[in-house]
Amino acid sequence: MTYELFIQHGTALYYPPVVDGVTIEWDRKGQPGKLSFEVVKTDALNFAEGDACRFSVDGTPLFFGFVFEKSRQGSNPKQIKVTVYDQLYYLKNKDYFQYENKTATEVVKMLAEDFGLNLGTLEDTGYKIPGRTEDNKTLFDIIQNALDDTLKAKTTMYVLYDKAGKLTLSNIANMKVGLVINEETAGDYDYKTSIADNTYNKIRLFREGQAPVTVKDAANIRQWGVLQYVEKVDDESVNLSNMASALLKLYNEKTRTLTVKNALGDTRIRAGTLLVVVLGLGDINVSNFLLVEQVKHSFKDNEHLMELKLRGDGFVA
Repeated sequence: MTYELFIQHGTALYYPPVVDGVTIEWDRKGQPGKLSFEVVKTDALNFAEGDACRFSVDGTPLFFGFVFEKSRQGSNPKQIKVTVYDQLYYLKNKDYFQYENKTATEVVKMLAEDFGLNLGTLEDTGYKIPGRTEDNKTLFDIIQNALDDTLKAKTTMYVLYDKAGKLTLSNIANMKVGLVINEETAGDYDYKTSIADNTYNKIRLFREGQAPVTVKDAANIRQWGVLQYVEKVDDESVNLSNMASALLKLYNEKTRTLTVKNALGDTRIRAGTLLVVVLGLGDINVSNFLLVEQVKHSFKDNEHLMELKLRGDGFVA
């Protein structure tokens, strides 16, 4: 396995050797991709914030972005720690955005054109959103709201990511990878069950001028105590009883989280990928496709490892 990292400063191209490996971090939503490394400053090396940077594995570009941060310590001023973000960083910009009868795909295209982002393949999400007004929202939020509306309407999840410099939108059904994480390929894992976060066994919904609707699970209240969820629902079209029952079904269970550490690396894996996990976790056995919510790739000394935060099949992120 061969790695190549270059930084472009004006017309100059630099291929600096890294000090202690390279890491790439990807989140499924709301965050740009992040490339981190350290280099030794020499007289021949001259680069600045805003310069383009690319990291390739075996000749294939894996990450493309721009230098956003440089730092060094007084004890070792020649060693520079560099943080590079992909173009999704510019989705942190806020804007006022109003649209009608547009698909999430069309929303992404419009925003990308407005902010000069480089487009790749955008799958057609199909569902026309009747209309939204986004006031002083980040572009991340504007796009995610459109994708959430699409998910509710079509029960289909799409993931927006940067593919080595190209803004890409994919249906997660098309992001399955033939990789199995099991006891042989997972170096270690963190598995946690909890009723401390997002677990509710009593739901109370209110609407102005109406009696509240309450549903509960008496058995789980005896076991856990009262864990109550309360919401005021202004939308007159919503049936409070149906909504309360749906929320109880969703939240009336302990949460499970699973993070796999030091798994054998695979450059196909990014946030939004679906892969097979086969692990015995003590109280349950997992054998199913899980969604990669977050991934951290570490490249060092010709070794590639991954840390994966997973969701689905009862696991939350």
